[in-house]
Amino acid sequence: MSISLSSLIFLTIWINMAQIQQGGSNEKEQTTALKDLLSRIDLDELMKKDEPPFDFPDTLEGFEYAFNEKGQLRHIKTGEPFVFNYREDLHRWNQKRYEALGEIITRYVYELLESDCNLKKISIPEGYGVIVLNPNENYIEVEKQKMHKQSSSDGTDEPAGKRERRDKISKETRKRRDFYEKYRNPQKEKEMMQLFIRENGSPEEHAVYVWDHFIAQAAAENVFFVAHSYGGLAFVELMIQREADVKSKVTAVALTDSVHNVWHQEAGKTIREWMRENCCNWVSSSEPLDTSVESMLPDCPRVSAGTDRHELTSWKSFPSIFKFFAEASEAKSSSQKPALTRRSHRIKHEEL
Repeated sequence: MSISLSSLIFLTIWINMAQIQQGGSNEKEQTTALKDLLSRIDLDELMKKDEPPFDFPDTLEGFEYAFNEKGQLRHIKTGEPFVFNYREDLHRWNQKRYEALGEIITRYVYELLESDCNLKKISIPEGYGVIVLNPNENYIEVEKQKMHKQSSSDGTDEPAGKRERRDKISKETRKRRDFYEKYRNPQKEKEMMQLFIRENGSPEEHAVYVWDHFIAQAAAENVFFVAHSYGGLAFVELMIQREADVKSKVTAVALTDSVHNVWHQEAGKTIREWMRENCCNWVSSSEPLDTSVESMLPDCPRVSAGTDRHELTSWKSFPSIFKFFAEASEAKSSSQKPALTRRSHRIKHEEL
């Protein structure tokens, strides 16, 4: 019978603990011995012992998946949907397999948008009535050796004040992401480096950058936002940094299952009041579409998206969202028209 390294280590821990208890040592000695034993165990190294390399196919066919006539991803041989736990007890490997397949699907969707929808992918500038932000692409991964060879850009040509604001915004976001990446991917961490995109190193930074360089400069008189999930948080951060500009240009905002929090993000009273009048959050709920949903936060109305699945909230609520936009646009146009004075309400001097 074969025993894995993890079994041996934890068996050793159990035996040592039993021996400590039987020996009648005091509590302090037991604690010291156990800490010393645990300090010798490198959990990352232990988890990598039996972990296969992160070497995945670069095509759907290589993964043995394809989209059927209904647009559903199915296994070519079994016809089953995607299975995350492809290998038991290898969560990080399964996660990397999932991400590799996700990259392929992303490229596939781009191809469909261009071939079937006649859209044209342009990085910059955005010259269309619809701007699709990409807040999740904040960095590229490069080999450490190649990174050392390149001349690094430390942003010394950037104004100090601007650099300080950017660093403050993205510090916590990067800290959380770096911790998560280290946990799930210790192998790749030693081989690759993340090169953050200047002024787009986080979803919040990306939203502000797109606003400053494209939306704020657009000739459009009515600007509408649809922000899903973390996109809602990024929009609130945009409001905090560009409150006056956003209020003057944005007509309405549709949030779909947004994870924003006006308290944690320290949104001011004027922002919360504006959101109550100009925003609506379609949240995941089993209630019918547009059914009012209670909220603990004093920011904007919450209504049901007509589905309890987070990823479907945008698609399910689109009819209501466009109606919401149309009504907001009409209300804005009406408020900008000069008030008409009715002749019948005037009292002329000669009528007295």
